[in-house]
Amino acid sequence: MGQEIELTAGDGKTFAGYLAAPKTTPAPGLVLLPEVFNTNDHIRSVVDGYAEAGFVVIAPDVYWRQEAGEYLSYTDEGRAKAQALRAELDTDQFTADLGDVVGILKARPDCTGKIGVMGFCLGGKFTYLSSTRLPIDAGVSYYGVQIDDHLDEADNLKCPILMHFASNDPHVPPETVEAIRVRMGARDNVDIHVYPGTEHGFNRYGYPCHNEAAAAAARERTLAHFRTHLA
Repeated sequence: MGQEIELTAGDGKTFAGYLAAPKTTPAPGLVLLPEVFNTNDHIRSVVDGYAEAGFVVIAPDVYWRQEAGEYLSYTDEGRAKAQALRAELDTDQFTADLGDVVGILKARPDCTGKIGVMGFCLGGKFTYLSSTRLPIDAGVSYYGVQIDDHLDEADNLKCPILMHFASNDPHVPPETVEAIRVRMGARDNVDIHVYPGTEHGFNRYGYPCHNEAAAAAARERTLAHFRTHLA
């Protein structure tokens, strides 16, 4: 359904993004951010699904400044490569690059100009940072890692954010979720959900950690969130 396009960063360098659009445009825009494995076939299928739901969606190559085109599989080899690339990723630089992606999407004629950001795992962290640093209209974070390292930015929250967490997640354990809830949960524009009996990656269809009921409930909430705040 989608296609790979070329994006241009603020410094003039170019990188790839996977784009999918709905049949009817203009439509709200979504920047979709992947797990540590980058914008692989699974993430592209998620992009396609949200395009079918009525959004213009771009998923950028997260590691383009380190090693472009590394879209990794859910294998031990893929995981090792992903972790090596993640260790080299500059958080501030990539968040700035996301600002460029937001601007590109907002300027497209098939986009209404309303922009949401959503992401999974590593992408969930960058969704949170987008919501505190970038001019977006809504965010949705799925089991975002290392958000607790950036809770000092919570007062800069610029938009409503929906946060999905798994109940049994060593990458985002209950005490981390509680720290996030204590710091942010009382705000009117923060909505936090923990899904019982789930593991990290419960939205990843076709893999052992997938939980169909939780994934469906989270997607329903996600669509409602975006349809409300990107209208």
